Parts: sequence; C-alpha cells; structure tokens
Amino acid sequence: MRNIALKIRYDGSAYHGWQVQKTETTVAGTLEHALSKTCGHEVRVTGCGRTDAGVHALGYCANFRTDSRIPVEKLPLAVNSRLPMDIAVVDACVAGEDFNAIGSCVKKEYVYRILNSRLRDPFLEKRVCFFPSPLDTELMARAAAAFEGTHDFAAVRSVGTETKTTVRTVHWCRVEKHGELITVSVCADGFLYNMARAMVGTMVYASYGKLEPGDIPRLLELGDRRLTGPTMPPQGLYLNRLWYEGPVGQMMQNNGGMTQF
Repeated sequence: MRNIALKIRYDGSAYHGWQVQKTETTVAGTLEHALSKTCGHEVRVTGCGRTDAGVHALGYCANFRTDSRIPVEKLPLAVNSRLPMDIAVVDACVAGEDFNAIGSCVKKEYVYRILNSRLRDPFLEKRVCFFPSPLDTELMARAAAAFEGTHDFAAVRSVGTETKTTVRTVHWCRVEKHGELITVSVCADGFLYNMARAMVGTMVYASYGKLEPGDIPRLLELGDRRLTGPTMPPQGLYLNRLWYEGPVGQMMQNNGGMTQF
C-alpha cells in the first residue's frame, strides 16, 4: 500500500475550514469524497494542519494510503475531475512509509493580505481583509520583527485546540506594501489556533499607537490574550509554503508554473 502525498491549493471561501465535520462542508471532506471515487475505496486524508472557515491555501500538503494502481503522476488530473473548481490537486508523489503531513512538517509560512484603501474592491472581497483606515507599515514592520525568535505565544492564540506547549519559533515576520496591498509573511515551526491572525491584529494595534512595538516581548511574557491585538478576519489569510525533507519537500517547493496571488 502506497503512502501518497498531495500538494493542494484551495479557495476556502465556501468551506467550513479544512477539518472534516459531520454537518458542514469542509475541504478535507470534499477531497476525501473525490479521492474515494478515484481510488475505488474509502480514503482518509491527513492534512498538514487545520485552516479555519474562509482561510485559503496556496500550498497545502495532505497524505493518504491507497492500494490503487493509478500512476502517481496521473493522480492530480484524475482527482481534479471530481473536485469543485475552488480546490485543486496540483502535484502528487510517493512518500516514505513513515511520512505524515502534519508530523513531518519542518516549518510553515502564512501570509496575510490587507487591502488598505478607502474604496473596497468587490473582486477581492473574499480574498483580502478590507481595511479603509490608513495603516503605518513602518510601525507594523517593527512590531512584526518583535515576534521573531522563540517565545511563548499564548498571548496571541485563541482558545481552541489544546497543545502540549505554546512555545513556538518564528523564523521571520515581515511586512511589505505594494500600492494599496499590505502583505504580512510569517514563518514558524508551528502555529497555535488563530496565532497568525492575532499577530497581524497586534501589528495593526501598533500602527494605531494602541501599543508600542517594543511592548510585544513583555506582552508575550505576560501571556494574556486580552492585552494583544484582535484576531483579524479569516479571508485575508493564506497558508503559503511548507517545508519537508525528501521528495515531498521538493514537490512542495516546486511552483510548477503556478501563478501567485
């Protein structure tokens, strides 16, 4: 039985997140249905992590086991014929027997996009956070840099999935602005529930002077969620990149000519 890793992209607007739920339409549930039809047996997928309702993925990884003889290079086209247009399998490879999409992941990068404009764009309604008040990207960048390093990130997580520890290492946290579009990129060895969105909310607070960028290390030490910024809306968040060892890592880093939003 082969262990197959998939590289997936999806627009999360129509889904109640990644994780399978009994009464809601989810990305994983939709993918499992398509894979089961394609492979001729019931399939259960393991994803690289949860994404919330309305959150998107430019590069997501999931794995599943199958005794189907479909060549791995033909699997994306076969599965995509049974998927809705807002989910696509863009690559597949045979992974090692011990590969697990969540447990084998070395680090992840999320990006958060803000349309900082007085006028909204209806074509970006479900793909960016529309924020009409002016934002100071220099202050946001200083706040972003304060999150880098190894810290206890309990102060920027929502109550949700329990974890053994709330300590994480943020490899980089950067803010860029191109025209009216602000992009925050955060790479870490793992993320807590709503961590990325709460970090961006804290950067927005810094932009408004509700806290100083230099306050962030102390706020992280205090670990009080009430003292940091709000959790930003989901539609601006994208799981962007994932790092793995071996053939899965090569697959995930290969853009394969895909356009980036």
